[in-house]
Amino acid sequence: MDKQAKVSLLQEKIAEAMKGGGEKRIESQHNKGKLTARERITLLLDEGSFEEIGMLVTHRCNDFGMENQKFLGDGVVTGYGTVNGRLIYVFSQDFTVFGGSLSETHAEKICKIMDLAIENGAPLIGLNDSGGARIQEGVVSLGGYADIFHRNVKSSGVIPQISAVMGPCAGGAVYSPAITDFILMVENTSYMFVTGPNVVKTVTHEEVTSEELGGAQTHASKSGVTHFACANEVECIENIKQLISYIPQNCEEDAPVYDYEPADEKRTKLNDIVPENPNMPYDIKEVIQEVTDEDSFLEVHKNYAENIVVGFARVGGRSIGIVANQPASLAGVLDIESSRKGARFVRFCDAFNVPLLVLVDVPGFLPGTDQEWHGIITNGAKLLYALSEATVSKITVITRKAYGGAYDVMNSKHIGADMNYAWPTAEIAVMGAKGAAEIIFKKEIASAEDSAAKHKEKEDEYTHKFANPYGAAARGYIDEVILPEDTRAKLIKAYKMLENKVEQRPQRKHGNIPL
Repeated sequence: MDKQAKVSLLQEKIAEAMKGGGEKRIESQHNKGKLTARERITLLLDEGSFEEIGMLVTHRCNDFGMENQKFLGDGVVTGYGTVNGRLIYVFSQDFTVFGGSLSETHAEKICKIMDLAIENGAPLIGLNDSGGARIQEGVVSLGGYADIFHRNVKSSGVIPQISAVMGPCAGGAVYSPAITDFILMVENTSYMFVTGPNVVKTVTHEEVTSEELGGAQTHASKSGVTHFACANEVECIENIKQLISYIPQNCEEDAPVYDYEPADEKRTKLNDIVPENPNMPYDIKEVIQEVTDEDSFLEVHKNYAENIVVGFARVGGRSIGIVANQPASLAGVLDIESSRKGARFVRFCDAFNVPLLVLVDVPGFLPGTDQEWHGIITNGAKLLYALSEATVSKITVITRKAYGGAYDVMNSKHIGADMNYAWPTAEIAVMGAKGAAEIIFKKEIASAEDSAAKHKEKEDEYTHKFANPYGAAARGYIDEVILPEDTRAKLIKAYKMLENKVEQRPQRKHGNIPL
């Protein structure tokens, strides 16, 4: 074979690999409203930056006629490129080849990319679209999954890992995304479950569709498995790009700081956000909008455990993570789901050096047998543990209520907050005035001629004494009571002051978070 023939052979193989499973299967993919593996990579990465690795890999299976069905690339496109100039490693499963099923070589390609990502300290993005393990290969494909899981765990907290589920993801395949930092799903075309509708029907006799069982909205609102539910694949990929703009390449780097032109930082709208009536709700997202840079807030887990709000934003160009009680949902109370949601987000921010802002308006933990029997104690402790463990810059602003144990948990000075601010509307107490009066002045109220009037009198007395920020400020638990309109300016200066913070902890292998 002469030189030109050899070049032609290479070009033929490249052209063959580019076709994936062929035009008919690509057309079928498009008819489902899905992009191909390569189209997704093209949308994700900067133009012309993608470098493919393993294009000519084929499977090694010779059973069940598989030796006669070989496709170059073996159902996954892997490589590296840049997103907004930053190095990113990516794998994109190709549903047009054996339904994107995972074989020994398919897994090896993914593992190679994962190894490069951790060795070079850059984020890993997985675009998942797979029917599961390739059953013709038996335990070899299962071993491939475990190899991937093991690398996910080794990479956790070292490099950011993001999973986009853009098609089916079932059985063992779900555990790799579950270990990664963020999961994005596409409405109506993607689903995740350990066992599918047919198995569910056989075992539990429940009739359920794939979408109901494990669709994007199900996992975004009911289980909390997915962090973002996207209307289509383009929106999903844009969300990935936005997400990585807030976080560093790896755990050794600081969170990104973008150019910011100082301006008038007063936000007078904040003065009127908290209602006069302490039992009236308001939307904490309005506070977030006022204290952060314009249009910079990216909410995470938007439709799950809505009584707490978490997400990324920028303050004076600096990336931060926000955890905020939401008075507009269940009065901002902490419960099992919100505690887990907050804890997971805090631990991600701490792992990747993203400073934290905690906005507090919390009446306490949700009471009831359902909460107690399902472990509010250990779940609430997860948020407490995560904030206590975090060594990044941590700033707290108490806007209104900070009652009981929830005051301690929500990044109080006692568990390591660096700066604690309170608005004049802050109420820092063991419990609400009404309940406190009933306990403290029980005998006086019972013996009074007009018990209702006496109760009101004692409630007002307790309110005057404790339902304010000044007792905490007198003891140094609050560093400063500030006007709401000055909050943004205070945050910009405080984060700047804290940017070189170093906190040493006792050496250990790892703590034992209450799981």
